[in-house]
Order: sequence, then C-alpha cells, then structure tokens
Amino acid sequence: MLIMRRRALVLAGGAALLAGRASAQAARASAVLADPVYPFVLPPLPYAAGANEAAIDVATMELHHDKHHAAYVANLNAAVKDVPQVAAMPLSAMLAKLPELPEAIRNAVRNNGGSHANHSMFWPVMGGSGGEPGGELGTAIARDFGSFAQLKDGFNRAGVGQFGSGWVMVLADATGKLSLVARPNQDSPLMDAKRALFGNDVWEHAYYLRYQNRRADYLAAWWNVVNWPAITERYQAALGGKLAI
Repeated sequence: MLIMRRRALVLAGGAALLAGRASAQAARASAVLADPVYPFVLPPLPYAAGANEAAIDVATMELHHDKHHAAYVANLNAAVKDVPQVAAMPLSAMLAKLPELPEAIRNAVRNNGGSHANHSMFWPVMGGSGGEPGGELGTAIARDFGSFAQLKDGFNRAGVGQFGSGWVMVLADATGKLSLVARPNQDSPLMDAKRALFGNDVWEHAYYLRYQNRRADYLAAWWNVVNWPAITERYQAALGGKLAI
C-alpha cells in the first residue's frame, strides 16, 4: 500500500511538472508581445540561455538578459514611479510622446524605455535555426529588398556601419512594407510610431566576450539563430496593426 501511494505521488508530481512546463511554454510561445505597462518587468528568456550557442555564448546571454536588460527595467521604473501621468502610459505611447514628457525624466525614458522595448523584441526573434523565410514574409522580403541575400547583406553592412552602440532593425508597417534602419544607442522605432519586425543589438555587451572587436563576425553568425516562425508571427501581427513592440 505504501509503495502504491508513493508511486501515485510520483506520477501525480510528474504530471504536474509536465503540465507546468507545457503551460510555461505556451505562455511564452508567442513572439507578439503585449504593450508593457508600469511597473515594468523583465520578460523571461523564451528558451534556455544556451539555445543560441551557434552565435552567442551562454555567459553573454546571461549577462545581457539578467544584468543589462534587468538594469534598464529597474531604471525605467525608477524614472516614472513619481510621475503618475507618465507611469499610466503603455510603453509604446510613452516613447511616441517622448517630446511631451517632463524634461527631468525624458532622457531616462528614452534610454531605458527604448532599451526595454528593443530587448523585449530581441529575445523572441532568436532561439531558432536560421535558414530562409518563405511564405508571405519571404515574398515581402524579395519585394522590398530584392532577395533574402540582399537583405542579409544590407542588414550586416548597416550593423557594422553603426558607429558606436546601437541597433540594426527591419521595420514593418501595417501594409506589410519592410524597411531597414540603424538606430543609435537605445533609440527605439516606437519613438517614430514605427514597429520593428526584428533586429539585432550591436552594443559591445551583446557580443564582446566571444567576438571582441569582430562585430562583422557576430552579425554573420547571428543569422544561424534567427527564429523565422516567430518573426512570421510578428509580421502577421504587423499586417493587422497589432504589433505593439
């Protein structure tokens, strides 16, 4: 009887663990994220820290997510906590209305809010196996960039050419039109009421442990971990005007 009870407990515990894992995976499966609101929180990585080893080492992933992104979130919360009219805004509105914010917090919101938006987009578009997108997204890339190879070449050149720290991104509007942009520091396309379909972080903390000064090598390797199903999901949301960040 005791053995049967123990076995039942083990089975029940195993079922609960599997259910919990399935629930957690389902909760983080979508790459179409809600518009963050105060108090802002650090989103969990949607995969293990080693999932991007083909391009980014575990130590860099952990430092980048757990330390750098976490610090931006904490700084953003600190900046807006005593300004209720700003804290009441979702992040996309906060950045779109940046010139209207109180001057005392404007730069903090620009830097930390922009970073929170950029990084929240960044994590879900990785964890994949690279390759080339097909379907409607593949067609849009060929239409707006000439070919996928031309997109990669332009994207990598823009990333290498971004002086100092910044981002390189592909934007998507509500008609599905794609465009390429490089942004300095933590400036977000949300500041211009635009949406990033996907992008890569070219701050040194994103690649320096493995690549040192070889940013071009990092940009080339990054395509090996791009998650095209997640980006396709974001593209469909952009077409419906439902891509928040």
